[in-house]
Amino acid sequence: MACKGRAQAGSAGGPLLSTLRDRRILLVIAGGIAAYKALDLIRRLKERGAAVRVVMTEAATRFVTPLAAQALSHDRVFTDLWERDAEHDVGHIRLAREADLIVVAPATADLMAKAAHGLADDLASAVLLATDRPVLLAPAMNPAMWASPATARNRRLLEADGLRFVGPDAGEMAERGEAGIGRMAEPLAIAAAVEAILSPAAGPLAGRRAIVTAGPTHEPIDPVRYIANRSSGRQGHAIAAALAQAGAEVVLVTGPVAIPPPAGVRVVPVETAREMLAAVEAALPADIAVMAAAVADWRAAAASGEKIKKDAGGPPSLALAENPDILQTVSRHPRRPAFVAGFAAETENLLANAGAKLARKGCDLIVANDVSPASGVMGGARNRVHLVTRDGVEDWPEMTKEAVAQALVERIAAALAGKTGALA
Repeated sequence: MACKGRAQAGSAGGPLLSTLRDRRILLVIAGGIAAYKALDLIRRLKERGAAVRVVMTEAATRFVTPLAAQALSHDRVFTDLWERDAEHDVGHIRLAREADLIVVAPATADLMAKAAHGLADDLASAVLLATDRPVLLAPAMNPAMWASPATARNRRLLEADGLRFVGPDAGEMAERGEAGIGRMAEPLAIAAAVEAILSPAAGPLAGRRAIVTAGPTHEPIDPVRYIANRSSGRQGHAIAAALAQAGAEVVLVTGPVAIPPPAGVRVVPVETAREMLAAVEAALPADIAVMAAAVADWRAAAASGEKIKKDAGGPPSLALAENPDILQTVSRHPRRPAFVAGFAAETENLLANAGAKLARKGCDLIVANDVSPASGVMGGARNRVHLVTRDGVEDWPEMTKEAVAQALVERIAAALAGKTGALA
């Protein structure tokens, strides 16, 4: 047994962790099969020195027992809004205020809906309504439920209220044959997100605000068809994660992707270029903007309200309209960030096109990469980029997208620190 204030080692012979030492976490466990992972999350948080108190919904007790959560947390488990026989008066107000952070894992569609609309008919939802502390949600539900318009609306409302999210991940579901985005993030990922909120690293970008765009945009032609591209969003998500690790407060505006969002980042999901621009402008002011999204250049001038049917007259005529230029708008904005980076995804004349884009857009740096099919960049895990500035071009070797992100963030931090030649 570790001494009070010390955490047990995370692995045999490993170092003692204390990143959350003396921090108080209120863990809300909602009713879903992923509730069993919450027991491991308790252990992971306590390994890091946190004191963990648990609230369980009635549905959660059908998947894991309060006794199991109590044995792991070493504290009483609370389940009833009306219970008054505690050793001391710990009502929902006190539970809501005594924690440094509230973590909801799993966060079911039902509990998200209650929190989004201010309902408080059980202990868990009452705590979420009454708290003035940070809240981290780890959603877990069937992919169809996660993708539903209602859940998407509720997520946007919760994000607008300042609640943060980690996950969900993609993978197999408990239901036979079901797969997609909806799995609860793994306990280690949730613990890392908790650390990012409560024990942020004093990195080179501490105190800075950053906006990152990522992924494709989907421009509707009719209710079932759209104009898009092959972007996976991996590079933009990696950049958002690297900025957060460097201490920045990050807003990630992402088009439709099939990868989980990075921990410690506020995610704003969008569909179209116009929605992406609106979300970026809403996130201003910021110190840093990295526009890594592969935004569709055009959209249907008039999207059909019904599915366009085949007929004997051949394919329909599709009139196109130009989408807003997000990079140029941000680069010339009255609230322009101190550092603006864009991406040039080209299949030919890479450096010439990137240089022209730098001059035309008015940004500080262009990250140029070859996205021709032979490169494997779009949808792949690796990238080979060239940094184009007014001082010249720097060629980087092929590396993982995560390594590209780390190196790029180092350059941005150096530029903001005013180091001579940081981007030359």
